[in-house]
Amino acid sequence: MRVAAKKSMRRAAPLLISARLSERVSLARGADGKLVVRLDDRSFALGTVGAAAAARAQELRTGLPLASLGSGRGSKELDAVVRRLARHGLLEFGLATRGGEDFLVVEPQVPDYWPHMPPLRETDTLALSRFAYMRRRGSDLVLESPRAGALFKIRDAKIAAAVTALATPQRVKALRRQPGFPGDALLALLLESQILFKLAATDDDGLRADEGDDDLVLWDFHDLLFHARSTQGRHADLLGGVYPYVGVIAPAPALRPRWPGKRIDLRRFADAARALSPFAALLRRRHSTRSYDAARPITLDELAHFLDGAARVLAQARPAPEFDDGGHAVRPYPSAGASYELELYLTINACEGLTRGFYHYDAGAHALAPIAVAAGELEAQLAGAAHAMGADTPPQVLITIAARFGRVSWKYRSIAYSLVLKDVGVLMQTLYLMATEMELGGCAIGIVDIDRFAKMTGIAFHVEGPVGQFALGRGAGGH
Repeated sequence: MRVAAKKSMRRAAPLLISARLSERVSLARGADGKLVVRLDDRSFALGTVGAAAAARAQELRTGLPLASLGSGRGSKELDAVVRRLARHGLLEFGLATRGGEDFLVVEPQVPDYWPHMPPLRETDTLALSRFAYMRRRGSDLVLESPRAGALFKIRDAKIAAAVTALATPQRVKALRRQPGFPGDALLALLLESQILFKLAATDDDGLRADEGDDDLVLWDFHDLLFHARSTQGRHADLLGGVYPYVGVIAPAPALRPRWPGKRIDLRRFADAARALSPFAALLRRRHSTRSYDAARPITLDELAHFLDGAARVLAQARPAPEFDDGGHAVRPYPSAGASYELELYLTINACEGLTRGFYHYDAGAHALAPIAVAAGELEAQLAGAAHAMGADTPPQVLITIAARFGRVSWKYRSIAYSLVLKDVGVLMQTLYLMATEMELGGCAIGIVDIDRFAKMTGIAFHVEGPVGQFALGRGAGGH
């Protein structure tokens, strides 16, 4: 058996990783020396490069081995070009034996993805993450995880079998002896992407829920997947109003078709003489405001009043001595199980009396705590909000609603993330009504970048992450 194992290991050819342009991307060098990227019907310059580097960059159409980046003419320029393309999410990476076709294609899901391969020791024990899954996408089989920065398109059934076998933890030494061993490069890529994880020496069965991070214990598979895939920042799918089914499926009508049978007309019960209550009138005045008065920004006094009325902690109760559930707080809006897991982070663009920047709203102390962030992140946050609203300019104040997920999932199973989203809905309406009452403009925003927020706060996306945004300011025309 030892002889057979050695022969099997000798037969395993070294694996090569190559970078290539995504299907919708092409490169061209202009007469001015600028390298132009074309993506569908858009184009932008990537910088000026020499002729040698531009010529070698064309190899990215079919595949440029990463090992060759440090050699040849224009190698430094070429390496810089490839890295910039990767930062824009314009590359994919193929894994193959020398001279062979790709048996696996790595498709980045985050803009700054780059394949890294941590070293593997024979004594390491690997297991498949409980967040990893395979599915059919068109005619492809893909392996992915909400924790991974890339998905893996599998083109060899043996690879799928090898991955699924890791549902039972196995030592690297034993894996290397198996016929058809996929190679250290693949295992390392999957380990770096957290599709596989390395067991601790003290772990008995390898099936622990934390996978090296205690905060993951609180997450069910479906919740973390939905959080990562229904927001921006951790996948490469199109988001927003892209109308994917125009010409494929007829749109649903604005009003549901009526049920048959005799209806009871409620209008005849209405008292025409009775005026609307102030609250009912407030509900009818509520609307979304997407343009703001640049000459008259919201004031710090108004912002303080707004937060006081909509989000401040009104009362707090300590946990019961016999059962420590973290205690409870009361705020102006309802929350599942009185969890009140939502936190408000304010990106200030224009507010009279308050410095432009990024702040956390301490609802218990009714105070703003400044958080130092890079200027580029602040601008990207505001620009992303403007784009999501379809507005020409960013809002005066952008409120990011983040959730401390463990506050809900510590108590609930299966429905934890759905409860968070319900809480976001009622908070959104509360913010709308408060803005309307103060004659300010507000607008709910459905897209938020969870990876950018993680960089700005330094908090992992599964610990405390954004679940909604709300624009606030003085509307153009006073509305």
